[in-house]
Amino acid sequence: MGCFLRAVCVALCALWMIPALGLAKHAGITRHYKFNIKMQNVTRLCQTKSIVTVNGQFPGPRIIAREGDRLLIKVVNQVQYNVTLHWHGIRQLRSGWADGPAYITQCPIQTGQAYVYNFTITGQKGTLFWHAHISWLRVTVYGPIVILPRRHSSYPFPQPFKEVPILFGEWWKADTETVINQAMQTGGAPNISDAYTINGLPGPFYNCSAKDTFKLKVKPGKTYLLRLINAALNDELFFSIGNHTLTVVETDAVYVKPFKTHIVLITPGQTTNVLLKAKSKVPKSNFAMAARPYATGPASFDNTTTIGILEYEKSSSSSKNSQNLPLLKPVLPKFNDSTYALKFSKQIRSLATAKFPAKVPKKVDRQFFFTVGLGILPCSQNQTCSNNNTRAAAGVNNVSFVQPNIALLQAHFFNQSKGVYTTDFPTNPPFKFNYTGTPPKNIMLNSGTKVVVLPFNTSVELVMQDTSILGAESHPLHLHGFNFFVVGMGVGNYDPKKDHAKFNLIDPAERNTVGVPAGGWVAIRFLADNPGVWFMHCHLEVHTSWGLKMAWVVNDGKGRKQKLLPPPSDLPKC
Repeated sequence: MGCFLRAVCVALCALWMIPALGLAKHAGITRHYKFNIKMQNVTRLCQTKSIVTVNGQFPGPRIIAREGDRLLIKVVNQVQYNVTLHWHGIRQLRSGWADGPAYITQCPIQTGQAYVYNFTITGQKGTLFWHAHISWLRVTVYGPIVILPRRHSSYPFPQPFKEVPILFGEWWKADTETVINQAMQTGGAPNISDAYTINGLPGPFYNCSAKDTFKLKVKPGKTYLLRLINAALNDELFFSIGNHTLTVVETDAVYVKPFKTHIVLITPGQTTNVLLKAKSKVPKSNFAMAARPYATGPASFDNTTTIGILEYEKSSSSSKNSQNLPLLKPVLPKFNDSTYALKFSKQIRSLATAKFPAKVPKKVDRQFFFTVGLGILPCSQNQTCSNNNTRAAAGVNNVSFVQPNIALLQAHFFNQSKGVYTTDFPTNPPFKFNYTGTPPKNIMLNSGTKVVVLPFNTSVELVMQDTSILGAESHPLHLHGFNFFVVGMGVGNYDPKKDHAKFNLIDPAERNTVGVPAGGWVAIRFLADNPGVWFMHCHLEVHTSWGLKMAWVVNDGKGRKQKLLPPPSDLPKC
């Protein structure tokens, strides 16, 4: 209990001034957290509803650690729903049992039960986040992970005066479990959200929400590190601050070559650290910190804007009330500006140089080509579909993933895969067509629980191609258990001769989540050096619900440190 109380004190003390943390003197300590999953009444948009939270907080508590620390996070489920938590972007080296996606690496934590997530942060530093990973519970169950460098290490950019987490989210007036359950029952698209939020607050552009506005006060001339996290359920977002320039210095907990921008694109599942240099003198206005969607698909979306307010601290002699100052708003791209989205994504490069290139695999053992997109499936007998008895679906290489009723990792570890999953996932689309042109007449998907099996230390090249079936759409793909290098990206159909020759093997971005461009493709490489079962899925939750997901099984290597550790004794049972 003493360790836990100390961890809580550290988190509270770090609420704003992370650089001033009195953390442990030596790297590699064990940090204890306790997460009580509980219902909490929260009022937004003039309406109070009961939501699932961690420790009654929305957004949830911040996890703070240093590179090399071990985390023990006890999760106690006190709600009616089954629960799992995922530590998004944490490598989980040999600790796949702590990764969290339901029925992939663990069975859910049932009501009244508890589970201790036990993992070590190895070779990572920066901003990540945690969230629920079952059904749509992550809509309110999420929070930041701040991994500070080892002691006596520094950032590869000027030390900021203060560090501030900025978490983007979505808010529904309705109960989101009801929303997705009704959609799955009828076979159609779920209802869209009613608002976006910054740190849980919608801001003054929404009805009855002027008091529910995130405000950031800054001192003239000071530099602030904003830790941007997109925890929204179904929307990529453009973000900008009126009349201010941002400098991107990190994405997905990996430092990048700094570049200046007025607008950041951030997909669900991505994190982006930016430096904000405050103006040298107190301006005669406040500034809107605005976020609104980048949306490319055929479906309707929540076309609203959330804002926070950037205020400058006044001197004691100033009598002007900041509440009465004009609010300068940024100009954001059009909601479907794919040209800007692609341009922004291509600016992200690792700190590597030609002399010291990134550790991207130069030799490739396995090449894969995956189509990602929408389609349809026949309705089951217990559904009430009206569209020719078909329902909306999504898939990878024409396979819509069927969630098993036992965790894949458990089946793999105990050699009990028969009847749980098959290893015949197609490494290429089952039939070729003009992926970004006129769709084929048959848009029916197959379904199944299929995986790709890789020997330990296999170097993988994967091209993911968006399709225009039911409309071209950007898909933020997240790979669990690994970082990968984004070696290429473009619009149209991938050309293996022309496009492959242009791959960037010097300083490609290193990420855990990447947006497959709408009507385009992205190529990634990674080294399968982490034994276990690793989920890969679209981070638009509606597409995950429809089946746009698959899993990689990485077998053990020969050495002791190349083998998956056995499951913990408190691993939840199905």
